Amino acid sequence: MQLGMIGLGRMGGNIVRRLLRDGHQAVVFDQNPEAVAALVAEGATGADSLKDFVAKLSAPRAAWVMLPAGAITEATVTTLGGLMARDDVIIDGGNSFYKDDIRRAAALKGAGIHYVDVGTSGGVWGLERGYCMMIGGDSAALERLDPIFRTLAPGLGTIPKTPGREGRDPRAEAGYIHAGPSGAGHFVKMVHNGIEYGLMQAYAEGFDILRHADSEDLPEAQRFQLNIGDIAEVWRRGSVVSSWLLDLTAGALAQDEHLEDFSGFVADSGEGRWTLNAAIEESVPANVLSAALYARFRSREEASYADKLLSAMRKGFGGHQEPK
Repeated sequence: MQLGMIGLGRMGGNIVRRLLRDGHQAVVFDQNPEAVAALVAEGATGADSLKDFVAKLSAPRAAWVMLPAGAITEATVTTLGGLMARDDVIIDGGNSFYKDDIRRAAALKGAGIHYVDVGTSGGVWGLERGYCMMIGGDSAALERLDPIFRTLAPGLGTIPKTPGREGRDPRAEAGYIHAGPSGAGHFVKMVHNGIEYGLMQAYAEGFDILRHADSEDLPEAQRFQLNIGDIAEVWRRGSVVSSWLLDLTAGALAQDEHLEDFSGFVADSGEGRWTLNAAIEESVPANVLSAALYARFRSREEASYADKLLSAMRKGFGGHQEPK
């Protein structure tokens, strides 16, 4: 199947590569000609403008926008809406605000253009591991795009089946779901990222407590000099707190238990704030998630060991670089 990709950064470029490996065709565009050239060398078709990009797609077209949330995505979707035709599909795979998706889908519906929002998780590891996808949009568009999603998803892999799921949608076991109408995909991904904040903060604070177990504030008999890297490793092996985030933590600590390369400045990309806004609108208490967001704010004022570990995890799963 053919897919167009706009935005060839860490995730957009690797999504194209995963599709090419499975025999799909790709038309690619980016403001950076070198990024386009790199994928052309791997079998994609390059475009030098959005107009050229749309012209090189076969009808009914499918164009995936993988750009930062906000003005650049808004402008790109608007421009595509003026260039594409009835029954074409525009996909936003970034981290857009779900209310923007609802508005865009309604605006494009009059022209007969489908709008699909794909909350995409997988970071820099997605090329090999696959991408977990939470998808919003109408069923007809998703059915047409299913070969794309099936290739990008992790698949069943070695994860044991969940008992009691007989008769349910098998796509969830493969690593992607139709979450609901336009906006639902990014809503689910937004909450996913809010939970991610909380999980990361819990690990960071727990390891910080372990690291300070030899504090001079403690009675000498109660002090422990603990091997933090070994604790992270043993918890990966059968512990109830094992997870991919713990895998990344263990990897970072194995390289440098003191995390000297990390400043502890921890950014937030918006989804945590949006998750808390949704909780407020729904009158749902979210004590842990709100505390995790505030901890990120605090990290920009003073860096603790916990903050450095958060930075290490973010680099591990998403390739996020700290500001200089």
